Amino acid sequence: MGTYVKAANTSEIENGSKKKVNVQGQEIILAKVGGNYYAIDNRCPHMGAELSEGKLEGLVITCPRHGSQFDITDGHNVRWMKGSGLMSAALKAISSSKPVKSYKVKVEGDSVMVEL
Repeated sequence: MGTYVKAANTSEIENGSKKKVNVQGQEIILAKVGGNYYAIDNRCPHMGAELSEGKLEGLVITCPRHGSQFDITDGHNVRWMKGSGLMSAALKAISSSKPVKSYKVKVEGDSVMVEL
């Protein structure tokens, strides 16, 4: 079990939105959906693109570089790279699907805390 560290104030994240934060040297995305807070690594496990620049739709964030999608509740891969055709199939074959690291989150007062 890790230690919880303050990542943001609750007032900094509106429902349905995300925010990139730096917590003890780690880039993390905090998101608030349906009144619940979630935290995942900011870097896509495929080629390191910043997921914070991607689109958040419900509980799924899409990588802005190759379209991989991740569930922000636990980091599991929803779709590994967007595209079809021979080139896309070849890229998917040599780069297997990976989850993005997720973090436990709790709220204490007006602080959003992430377990590191």
